[in-house]
Amino acid sequence: MTTMAQETAVPPLASASLAVIRRHELAAFLRHRREHITPEQVGLPRGRRRRTPGLRREEVAQLSAVGVTWYTWLEQARDIQVSVQVLDALARALMLDRSERSHLFQLAGAVDPTPAHACPSITPAIQQVLEQLEPVPACVQNSRYDILAYNRTYGLLLCDLDAVPPEDRNCMILSYTNDDWRSSIVHLPEAQRLMAARFRATMAGHLAEPGCQMLLKRLRAESSEFREVWDRHEVIEHRGRRKEFMNSYVGHVLVDHTDLWLGPEAGPRMVTYAPADDETRRKLEKLHAIALERDPRVPA
Repeated sequence: MTTMAQETAVPPLASASLAVIRRHELAAFLRHRREHITPEQVGLPRGRRRRTPGLRREEVAQLSAVGVTWYTWLEQARDIQVSVQVLDALARALMLDRSERSHLFQLAGAVDPTPAHACPSITPAIQQVLEQLEPVPACVQNSRYDILAYNRTYGLLLCDLDAVPPEDRNCMILSYTNDDWRSSIVHLPEAQRLMAARFRATMAGHLAEPGCQMLLKRLRAESSEFREVWDRHEVIEHRGRRKEFMNSYVGHVLVDHTDLWLGPEAGPRMVTYAPADDETRRKLEKLHAIALERDPRVPA
């Protein structure tokens, strides 16, 4: 008797053919993107003898920190393994937008560990709650400190978050690499230390996840401050605390940080910054008004 699993299973030959098709589509996609990016766009000199309409293969390999031979094989649709770290590097080198990046990972048969601009777990109801909390700044973060959603006031609290690329909207990345974000945190070294200690505690249950490994690798590569803090091996659990920020629009604010967990496990959470005094409340109301003026969705 034929079972349902046998009826729906993909024959090995068909699966192999699909893999070949994907490799050729991936190769064609990479070639197309490479040929449509000028050297000037990625900060490389054009030179006088350039015949390639866009970037050369060796230039893409250099920008992605992979071997030229290996990248050539990838464009030749050879059967080689591609890690998510390499796919992420290629997406950055080829300046892929969100849709193109998603397409790249799909063709490679991999899961993109970087959160998209719109996270499936952020329902309209959750977004509505964030907006109803205003002028209290609030956002939704996951265990990696990725900012998955936020209200208007939070969007202007530490920097202009709308101007930050979605793949960089991570509190740890911002606190170690973004000058505006860093200058807004009054006690920056302490905040960095606590954040790294919480991330280490959370990461214990997600050591094999590519997203955590990529975040850790990027932070270690881009920040000597992070390397120094991370090597202390401190571990601290999440808890609310009072914070001070120096906002570029309204000045000094004093808030109470609270985490509201969205599920039974320590995954996504809603982060709120309630004003700790009347002066801060007035300043947050002013910041919210400024955010409304800047929001194109709000009628003038």
